[in-house]
Amino acid sequence: MSETVPMQVIARLHSDFTQKFGIPRQSGLVDELEATVVFEPEFRNPDALRGIEGFSHLWLIWEFSQARRPEWSPTVRPPRLGGNVRMGVFATRSPFRPNPIGLSCVRLAGVELHSELGPILKVRGADLLDGTPIFDIKPYVPYADSKPQALGGFASTPKEATLTVDIPPELLERIPPKKRAALTGVLAQDPRPAYQEDGERIYGMGFGGVDIKFRVEGSRLTVVSVEPS
Repeated sequence: MSETVPMQVIARLHSDFTQKFGIPRQSGLVDELEATVVFEPEFRNPDALRGIEGFSHLWLIWEFSQARRPEWSPTVRPPRLGGNVRMGVFATRSPFRPNPIGLSCVRLAGVELHSELGPILKVRGADLLDGTPIFDIKPYVPYADSKPQALGGFASTPKEATLTVDIPPELLERIPPKKRAALTGVLAQDPRPAYQEDGERIYGMGFGGVDIKFRVEGSRLTVVSVEPS
């Protein structure tokens, strides 16, 4: 039997994503996305964060909490390849892994000391679901972590924002003003599965307390409804 190692949840990330659909496929693609890291009670010691303000970016090590499976598969179908090609699980960032652990680089936007919750990290660019368990936090160190000449395999080309987003004014008013730029950035990344191109299909996602429905025709995404969650 393989060895198991206990892990403690040290914090949880709180974001505007209430469901998996719509979350950017990598961290840092939409810098306007704001999130907070709130520590569990036994880890709310400000001394544990001493010196963290000197770093611009952090690594979050976390759990794909909605991707737990009793068995694992040696191959997966990366969305980057259209969902039709199987690659080795260890050659991808798929959530369906022997251990459902994720790694994200986020920008540290500030540290706030809350009277009840203790120190809270404000971060940007996170690709995590609201309530995601955090196992560890480490500083991003540019001289060691940045490898400009590294090869990216089948994911070597950055995923650029490809869609023009059209939100009618009457629907835009239903979205909290401070969340509009982040939502637009998320939608521009094209949250649809890579293999779906039906221009008549209506897609839906939850974001920041509202349910967004949209359709995509060619390179234009049009929001068709915005309702409270």
